[in-house]
Amino acid sequence: MMNSVIKILMFQALGEAVAYELSLPIPGAVIGMLFLFFYLLARDTEDKSLLTFSTRFLGYMTLLFVPAAVGIMLHMERIANEWLPITVALTTSTVASIAITAFVVRRLRK
Repeated sequence: MMNSVIKILMFQALGEAVAYELSLPIPGAVIGMLFLFFYLLARDTEDKSLLTFSTRFLGYMTLLFVPAAVGIMLHMERIANEWLPITVALTTSTVASIAITAFVVRRLRK
């Protein structure tokens, strides 16, 4: 299990380093997740320990939303002033995500 934690943290650190060094607007954690994804694609076998750890870790995922909720409470005045652009951005990105997902699923089923 410790190997799984080390792998996940290693890929996150790698992603953070790449984002920092290249001054990318993408969060390092997202880049690290992409590196982990491609690492898992390149392997011929499943990583059972990583699967076990990640399944157990997902049970605690709701705790990761606490900082975001606190951030929203701290910026309520700004959110109240800019509710229209926020709503438009959220709606547009949600519709785009659903449309892209539907397109990909249709292409993969053929």
